[in-house]
Amino acid sequence: MSAASLTSVDDLSRRFLARLRPGPGGWLVVGLTVVLVAVAAGASALLLLLTGGSPSASASAIWTGSLADATGWTTTLLNAAPLLLVAVGACVCASAGTFNIGQEGQVLIGGLAGAWVGLRLALPGPMLVVVVMIAAAVGGGAWAALSALMLRYRGVNVPVSTLLMTFLAIQLVTFAVSTPWLQESAQGTSGIADAASNPLPANARLAGFGQYPSVQLNMGLFIALVAAVGVALVLSRSRWGFRVRMLGLNPLTAKHTGVRVAALGGFTLALSGALAGLAGGLLLVSPIGTNQLQAGLSDNFGWDGLLVALVARNRPLVAVPVSLVFAVLRAGGDFLSATGVPYYLVDVVKALLVLAFVAPPVLVDLFRRRRGAIPQTATAVSVVPTKVKASA
Repeated sequence: MSAASLTSVDDLSRRFLARLRPGPGGWLVVGLTVVLVAVAAGASALLLLLTGGSPSASASAIWTGSLADATGWTTTLLNAAPLLLVAVGACVCASAGTFNIGQEGQVLIGGLAGAWVGLRLALPGPMLVVVVMIAAAVGGGAWAALSALMLRYRGVNVPVSTLLMTFLAIQLVTFAVSTPWLQESAQGTSGIADAASNPLPANARLAGFGQYPSVQLNMGLFIALVAAVGVALVLSRSRWGFRVRMLGLNPLTAKHTGVRVAALGGFTLALSGALAGLAGGLLLVSPIGTNQLQAGLSDNFGWDGLLVALVARNRPLVAVPVSLVFAVLRAGGDFLSATGVPYYLVDVVKALLVLAFVAPPVLVDLFRRRRGAIPQTATAVSVVPTKVKASA
């Protein structure tokens, strides 16, 4: 190997190691995260003991329901796909400095739009499922765009508007599945319509790979992975991604450099909603759902996806393994609740894990500020020359 090739390899190695090296206070964040995760695990075990459960038996039940066999892995991967889609959308929005917390409602509206299109269009073959997924993304994006418009023209806070729009979405879907909008013949034995839409046609099911007893991979997982990799590359390598990150770091600087702050912020919010709506469409057409729209279609996937983004610290690629962890908790939690352990304990474990991963950077930053490692914001000093008084 030539000297030039060795130099190139050495240079690439140094760059790779530099990327892995934590920044100031990085190792302290890593160590504190490990400690807090251990504390969260201990607190979860203590809660199980206090409620009459067994920590070892509960851990075994979660393992059995999520990772022990092909069925468990299939369920876990089915849960991971919509979680990852919601999390990637939250990462896009957060990179632009906007906090979207209405994913639960955007998932529901995506499912509503997909069901409405799927029940009214008679398209051949897989074309129907493609149109259903596109309609779901458009529906979720349009629902989030309403919050962007409220911010632009009425100054309504985005976290507040997106949260309140979630409750409106729940009521809208509940009304839709109880009217002829989405029902034509779905009547129960009592003559009262069931609180669900008519089933979508058979060709509205998303394809998959593999067959029981092997692991079955649904196409939704590949869609979610492509979305995560694509968003990560766009945010880190493209001019548009640079503008988004600049907007998130300093909107005033972004505005002075020619970035249309309102338009870009609104678009990232709509894109976040579109990915959440796509997750709603996925819940509608993948085996994890019933192929019907119901008021409980979202099943907390919007909230859990937001937690995935928080734990991943708004990094789309990091959200991939984090979504798998949360999918394990969801799949194993369903199996655990069947053994008599309250399901809310799984939600408590999720909350403790989120705190364990989110709190360390904040605590380290406060500690370093107290120690003077990070200078406090100094008072601005004018650089405009002042008049000098003439000497007497």
